[in-house]
Formats: sequence, structure tokens, C-alpha cells
Amino acid sequence: ALATAGTGDVLAGIVGALLLRRGLSAYHAAGAGVYLHGLAADLAAGPAKVLRATDVIGSIGDALETLCV
Repeated sequence: ALATAGTGDVLAGIVGALLLRRGLSAYHAAGAGVYLHGLAADLAAGPAKVLRATDVIGSIGDALETLCV
């Protein structure tokens, strides 16, 4: 999900948030961030051929719910 503009920024924001808010090490924040980003992208993917960064952002909450259930 890093093929469109802004998706790398979304990933960086997720990793940064995990570093600051959850107090994870850089290693664990990167791993968890990549997984969360990928899951959010998978959840956002639909019939559209282009997945926008805003689509990934919109699915982060759903991805977190999926992980926490």
C-alpha cells in the first residue's frame, strides 16, 4: 500500500504515534506500524483500482478494532 502518494507519510505517522503514545521501542513500533498499515490498507481495498492515503487513514480504526477483538 505504498504505491500512491502519501501512503508512506501515513506509515510514518502510525510508527511515530506508536513510539510516542505506546512507548514501544523503534524496532517494535516499526513492525507493529507496518502490520497495522497493511491491515488498514487491506480493509480499505475495494473495487477501486487506486487506494489513496486517505482510504488507509479511514481504515486505521477498523484495523485497530480487528486487532483488539
